Amino acid sequence: MKNIAPKLPVEEYEKNFAELHPPLTSNSAITEANRCLYCYDSPCMKACPTHIDISTFIKKISTGNLLGSAKTIYESNWVPLTCAKACPVEVLCEGACVYNLTGEKPIEIGRLQRFAIENYFSKGMPVIFHKSPVNGKSVGVIGSGPAGLACGAELSLLGYKVTIYESNKIPGGLNTWGIAPYKMRREDSLKEVEMVKSFCVEIKTGTMIGRDIKVAELLNQHDAIFLGVGLGESPPLSIPGEKLPGVIGALEFIEKVKSENWEDVHVGKRVAVIGAGNTSIDAATEAKRLGAEQVFIIYRRSDVEMPAYKFEYDLAKKDGIVFHFLTSPKRIVGKYFVEGIECLKMKLGAADNYGRRRSSPIPGSEFIIPVDMVIKAIGQETKSSFLSSIPNLTLDNEGCVVVNPKNFQTTNPRIFAGGDCINGGKEVVNAAYDGKNAAHGIDKFLSLPYGGK
Repeated sequence: MKNIAPKLPVEEYEKNFAELHPPLTSNSAITEANRCLYCYDSPCMKACPTHIDISTFIKKISTGNLLGSAKTIYESNWVPLTCAKACPVEVLCEGACVYNLTGEKPIEIGRLQRFAIENYFSKGMPVIFHKSPVNGKSVGVIGSGPAGLACGAELSLLGYKVTIYESNKIPGGLNTWGIAPYKMRREDSLKEVEMVKSFCVEIKTGTMIGRDIKVAELLNQHDAIFLGVGLGESPPLSIPGEKLPGVIGALEFIEKVKSENWEDVHVGKRVAVIGAGNTSIDAATEAKRLGAEQVFIIYRRSDVEMPAYKFEYDLAKKDGIVFHFLTSPKRIVGKYFVEGIECLKMKLGAADNYGRRRSSPIPGSEFIIPVDMVIKAIGQETKSSFLSSIPNLTLDNEGCVVVNPKNFQTTNPRIFAGGDCINGGKEVVNAAYDGKNAAHGIDKFLSLPYGGK
């Protein structure tokens, strides 16, 4: 990049990336818990993908039984601190709260869950679960993200020897590397990793499957395998200038910010983010909070079709992000580095297979936005090259692993899968659900005569 935003004082970075929602105090947590109506049909519980018994854990907070509250949460979700801080609660549990029907503020379920779990960690993670007797069987888990951690924790408690293989040096997957610091810190994710390790789950970091150990070797070492590999980087824009210095993928950028090594994180004075999903919002707001003077989000459809949640959109607007809707990048301008991005205005037509209206360019509508940096955030590709190398594994047309939705078993009977690699990219809470339920699928399979072989 030619024009780099000047560095801010460390205190300014800390202020800019401070948590959006501070923790509840003991008094405020009890007051909030006592607002809960303990609905007989628990719409909040139904709206939670992991089906946490929300009314029960809130009731326990109101009576001061914080350890019991944490246990209730963990019985359904092995990464509850991440979910409490990063889940889109506004459209899940809190969105289903009956108070919404009366025009009142819904119960702050996310912050109450955070309160119970942070109390549990502050007490030194006292034992609240006991492992089943060791059964002599082992399972290899590929990936230490939320799906892998949930699967590993559940299997270990069921009596299995579990080894998680992680390519990064620091485990936790998306929870550690891919969530903006103002939502949650890396330390939060690592607390959940330590919780899983406390069940005698072994995590081998810096171990890339295919390079350091083959899938065939894993199948020889373990009775079953769970795939929780997540997704890869953003696909190419396939436009001229994409290789210029100053063009970066959103996840790579977010990972740099997540390190919080502010001296090593650089951002342009003027930044364009391509795409309008939740990851795009994270990248754009991070760029602005790093000191970028102007940040633009470029999206080929309108705000109606925008994948980002409304509260993410509102956050970006509050941070001064400028949205260019009905706009598509044509080429990145520059000879030796990014100097601008040429775009086309778009118009909407009929809906596509996902119900979003298709966009098409308006001839002769080209215009250039001067920028120093371009962040690609047009979704993530599946790790299809790796997945397609696994024997007897079926992928769908999108490159996602095909599983039996009842037990998460793939077309290779000894391999199970969950998380983003089977759904193309959903929330952390969905991955937590997949991993936990896949563990029970594995347990049932390995309990068959001949150990499932």
